[in-house]
Amino acid sequence: MTRSGVILTVLLVVSAGLLLQAEEQLRTLSGSCSISTTANATAVNLRLERDDCRDGRDCGSTQTQEPLDAFLGFRLEDLKREGAHIDAMIRAEAGTLTCSGAIHDGRLSGGFQFVPDPLFVSRMAQMGYRDLDSEKLQAYTLFRIGTEWIHSLEAAGVRSLDSGKLIALRIFHVDAGYVRKLEALGYSNPEAGKLIALKVQNVDPDEVKQIRALGYQPTLDELVEMRIFKVTPDFIRRMQAKGLHDLTISKLVQIRIFQLAD
Repeated sequence: MTRSGVILTVLLVVSAGLLLQAEEQLRTLSGSCSISTTANATAVNLRLERDDCRDGRDCGSTQTQEPLDAFLGFRLEDLKREGAHIDAMIRAEAGTLTCSGAIHDGRLSGGFQFVPDPLFVSRMAQMGYRDLDSEKLQAYTLFRIGTEWIHSLEAAGVRSLDSGKLIALRIFHVDAGYVRKLEALGYSNPEAGKLIALKVQNVDPDEVKQIRALGYQPTLDELVEMRIFKVTPDFIRRMQAKGLHDLTISKLVQIRIFQLAD
């Protein structure tokens, strides 16, 4: 056998091993589900209640607002079909979730099953994410977390990524475009945890640009703190209009905390 043939064989064996491990640790999740309308005509409420928890654990419930175009076999008009049986499916890279039930009083109620995709788990393991279980994969499916988006974050230089932080990053709509805007302001290779904190506080790169134009060079942690205490560009300009041009970010925050502005 040639050297290239040996390498190919080794790669195939490794891939097969990863796939076997993925299949062994994954299980189908099940429980009750419901789908109901929202004020948004392009989305519905999806509620899942687990009934297969291990070791007596309470898995709790999951409720998300899902866009209608995420479903196969379901339309908003179906909620008006009293008594109709519907199979509403969300198929994503991480797995397939199906809510099957009957329509009553404008709501679909029934049972759900989530079937993880072991091929996705194998691909993720090759990328370095090896702690995926069925619960995480269900979240990945609901939030449409896929390898293309993950690769885009990695290519943008995001550090300290892990399988749990990926969920939070997706929930708070962190994408490569947001990271690139921060990089253009001098914040290169941010950590995933700091990006989550920035998004939780709605830190806007355009507002950061204004703050920097006023003579400040805040760190990412300081940007979060400034947002928490409402140290905005307008607030800084107000202080400067009073002749206070040399205030540090720490002093600006203290003025806000102790309400010393007026």
